[in-house]
Order: sequence, then C-alpha cells, then structure tokens
Amino acid sequence: MTSTTGAPATESGAKPLVSGQRSTTEMIVLKAFLLIPFLALLAAVPFAWGWGLNWVDVGLAVVFYTVATLGVTVGYHRYFTHGAFKTSRPLRVALAIAGSMAVQGSVIFWVASHRRHHAFADREGDPHSPWLFGTSPKALARGFWHAHMGWMFKREVTNYERFAPDLLADTDLRVVNRFFWAWITLSLALPAILGGLLTWSWWGGVTAFFWAGLVRIAFLHHITWSVNSICHMVGSRPFTSRDKAANFWPLAILSMGESWHNSHHADPTCARHGVLRGQIDISARLIWIFEKLGWARNVRWPKPERLAAKRAPA
Repeated sequence: MTSTTGAPATESGAKPLVSGQRSTTEMIVLKAFLLIPFLALLAAVPFAWGWGLNWVDVGLAVVFYTVATLGVTVGYHRYFTHGAFKTSRPLRVALAIAGSMAVQGSVIFWVASHRRHHAFADREGDPHSPWLFGTSPKALARGFWHAHMGWMFKREVTNYERFAPDLLADTDLRVVNRFFWAWITLSLALPAILGGLLTWSWWGGVTAFFWAGLVRIAFLHHITWSVNSICHMVGSRPFTSRDKAANFWPLAILSMGESWHNSHHADPTCARHGVLRGQIDISARLIWIFEKLGWARNVRWPKPERLAAKRAPA
C-alpha cells in the first residue's frame, strides 16, 4: 500500500521528522562535496578560454551527466521514492548506484528527504520550500537560496524510519547506501581514467577529471536544485495540486523531464511527468524502453480520465 505521496503507508506517522544532527565532521565533508564542484563550475569559463577543454572532455561529460541524471530521475525519484514501476534486483541496484554517482546524497537520504517534501510540500516541515519565509521580495530571495541549496547546510537529518522504512528493509540498498563514498569516488575517477586512456596522456586525465568530473557534478547539482527552487516559484500550473509546484519548460531537457513539476505534484506516482502534448520527458522514455525490454513492469502511465479529473479550472 502507498500513500498519496508515493511513500509506503505505515503507522510511522507519529515518528519525528528528523532523527538527529550531523556531526561537525559530516558537515565538513558535506560542504566539501557541495562547494568544491561549485567552485570548479565558477572556474570553468576562464579555464576553458583557449585551452583546457577538448571533445573527449565534452563527450565524457555528456555521458556521465546522462547516466547520473537518469539515475536520479528514473531511479532515486520515480522508482525508489514514488514506486512508478517495478523492476528486478539487478536493475534496482544499478539505478541506486547510478543515482549515487550524481553526488546528491545516498539513496536512502535522498528518498527520505523527497518523500518528506511531498508530505509537507510548501508547508512547515518541507525541507526545501522557497515559501517558508513569506512572500515579500526579501523573503522570497531568502526562500530561493534555502530551496536551491541552503537547506542542505543544515545539520538535521530526515528520519529514515518514518520516510523510507522500505529502503531500510532492503539489504541490497543498505549496502549501496553504506558504500556511497565508493560511488562518489567512481563518479570522479572514471572520467579521469577514461580521459587519460582516450588521449593517452596525463593531461587528458586531468582535464577530464575537471570537466567530466567536477564541473559535470556541479552543473547536475544546480539543474536538480532548480526543480526545488525555480519550479516552486515560476511556471504554469495546468493541474490542481496542494502546493505551488509549477511546470518550467526551459529545464525540461536538461532535467530529463523533471521540470514538469506541477504535473508531477498533481499525480506523484505517475511514471511520466510531461503528460501534455509536446512536453519532452526523457526519463519517461527510458522507463518505456525498460518496459519494452521486459525490465520494468506495472508501470503507472498517465490515464486520460485521471488527467481530466486533475485539470485546474480554466
């Protein structure tokens, strides 16, 4: 049984929202993994001016961006958080690892935080709503920063037992979660190794590490975080939802379909977010491919009557 947010319905509603505080060491590590790629992104333009970027770097960056982003959108989000389809053990583990390589947090952390977001969307208890401080320009500026990335610098840890008991009960996912550091290492090391081998040079490895490792991770971070911030502030709202989630078409391709956010909040367990004509949803297309290959089953595709019932009044 699932709740309206896509999280398993349990008797755990009385459990606290947070389960503790991050230690100082954990906060230092967290800030390092958030800020070092961000600094690399800031340095990217002057670094690329005339040197330091080649087609190998671009190709590797695109490949690793695509794999990690789809690991988050198809794996972390639509599969683990909302149960939009069912799959086998090998693909479940592969999706968890691919999502981990986006360096946005371990699979259990990410799912628990996102289910909490849906349970309290744009209300007190939502870990990253931009509307928690008011509606004045100053409050919205503060809210944008909080929703975009500021919330991750807080010490509180969302209660896994309340929001992700099914993942805690999965032995495979506990192992993937425990070795999150290894998937981060792979996400940074593999581009460097491949860049070095493809160019047969140490410098090729260095530039691939920078572009397909650090810069790619930072760029991916800000695309995902923009769904939390921009897509709860501006855009169209063709469907009725309990919050301010909006569809923001400019991010549709880079977010692999996640920026059709109003559609998603109106029907969280649906496998397709871009449900209207012309709305590109790369993540949904990958799920469709998985289904055709027999790797995904019980896919929750949108139904016309359900869409009609959720249409916002004209």
